[in-house]
Amino acid sequence: MDFLSGFAIVVILLVIFALVVVFMGVTVVPQGSQFTVERFGRYTRSLAPGLGLILPFVDRIGARLNMMEQVLDIPTQEVITRDNAMVEVDGVLFYQVLDAAKAAYEVRDLERAVQNLAQTNLRTVLGSMDLDNALSNRDDINVRLLHVIDQASTPWGIKVTRVEIKDITPPVDLVEAMARQMKAEREKRAVVLEAEGFRQAEILKAEGEKKSAILEAEGRREAAYRDAEARERLAQAEAKATLDVSEAIAKGDMQSINYFVAQKYVEAMKEIGSARNSKVVLMPMEASALIGSLGGIGSIAKEVFGNNNTGGSSGTRSTGSVPSSE
Repeated sequence: MDFLSGFAIVVILLVIFALVVVFMGVTVVPQGSQFTVERFGRYTRSLAPGLGLILPFVDRIGARLNMMEQVLDIPTQEVITRDNAMVEVDGVLFYQVLDAAKAAYEVRDLERAVQNLAQTNLRTVLGSMDLDNALSNRDDINVRLLHVIDQASTPWGIKVTRVEIKDITPPVDLVEAMARQMKAEREKRAVVLEAEGFRQAEILKAEGEKKSAILEAEGRREAAYRDAEARERLAQAEAKATLDVSEAIAKGDMQSINYFVAQKYVEAMKEIGSARNSKVVLMPMEASALIGSLGGIGSIAKEVFGNNNTGGSSGTRSTGSVPSSE
């Protein structure tokens, strides 16, 4: 019985030992991670997510690496730009482990190494730029930092996917100077725009006056042309009437010349009689004799003078005077 009880104890111990060995040889790797396996201190392989087996007492788990994309803050630091402006800069970096063995054995303290690499290159990139360029060209800074840091960290088995500058903070006095500069620039633009508007208004005003003067000159030219045309037609009519009278006289018709002279005489009398300031009309004896000798012209003259006399006290009087012979 003692022998059986001792054998049972040994079996139980062996079972327990076997369970412990099996437990030590089974490793569960979570999703998004990889474990490195070391045999007697030397790297042999990497365990993918899931159930992994190793040889107990021979193999052991070396490094447990996160294979997901990770975020690393770049601490705030002071940087001197090319134009000797002191600014405070911070940022953020995104990276992902692609090779677990390199990330575990090619560099010690991967996060600290990447952080220091980002800080030094940030100082280098900003130090080669003016302050204005640094403030306005963040995309260019991000691209340059990404290229440099990714190339430098490739031997570590990681991939830098993105680098972003969060804040670039100039000194307070420099910010105030920039604000004054911006204000002066805006005032300059306002003055320039106002002057440009005034110049444009003057140009438009001058063009309007020019067009108005052209139209006015064209109007005067047209009016003068029409007046000249009217005078020309009147002269043609006068010439035609004179020609007709001349032809009638040449044929021996004295009534035509009498009618022509009487018509001109009556028109002149009408103009004299219609004047507002005409009170008395003095006519020579030759004119009265001429009127009497022209047949029907006398009655026309009497009708003209009679019409003017109907106007009340302002009627005209006809008196004949004998011219004195010298």
